[in-house]
Amino acid sequence: MDNFKSHMRSLVQLAMSDHSFSDIEKMLIFSIGKAHMMPEEEIEELITENINQKGNVEITFSALSFDEKFEYLYNIIQLMKIDSKVFLSEIKYCEQLAEKLGFDKKVVKKISARIYSDPGITADRESLKKEAKKFEK
Repeated sequence: MDNFKSHMRSLVQLAMSDHSFSDIEKMLIFSIGKAHMMPEEEIEELITENINQKGNVEITFSALSFDEKFEYLYNIIQLMKIDSKVFLSEIKYCEQLAEKLGFDKKVVKKISARIYSDPGITADRESLKKEAKKFEK
């Protein structure tokens, strides 16, 4: 659960990195949290905690399987694209998280073209996983 909280914290920080935390970003964060059985109150608390924070909290991940790392990478890229506006600050943040997850930062550019901003459109995750695997350090 600590890794999942780190993941959720990274999503909130990414959403706030362009200084505009949109409703659609918030909805995606809540749907990811709920899908992993995280209570709404905890999600709201995490968001509030990060809004009141000055600067980003250091995010660390430990002992993740490749599938977990890929899932986190997929979610942060999808969140970056969800509001149809991609800022350099968001790209840099995704690259930093990709490196913390054990990928080369180039993975963000390589697979983001195939991850859609609309969560209803599903990408071919297996082919994306194979592509991401090439960037694993």
